Amino acid sequence: MNLESVDVTAGLGGFLAFFLLAVALYLLMRNMNTRLRRLAYREEQEGRGADDGPDPDKPNSPDPGGSPQDGPHLG
Repeated sequence: MNLESVDVTAGLGGFLAFFLLAVALYLLMRNMNTRLRRLAYREEQEGRGADDGPDPDKPNSPDPGGSPQDGPHLG
């Protein structure tokens, strides 16, 4: 039985797939780091009791219906 030596490599496709995964991982980690820093900053501000501006999670209008700019209302 005569088996020839054959080199099998990932080639350009394997390199591109690995490179794209590495770039995606870098972008995801950068985004996560930004969000964690923002979360820590908000917790620090809430701990101090500081109110530097309107809370983005609360609607601006006092009535529970909100305004037309709040988006569609289902109920």
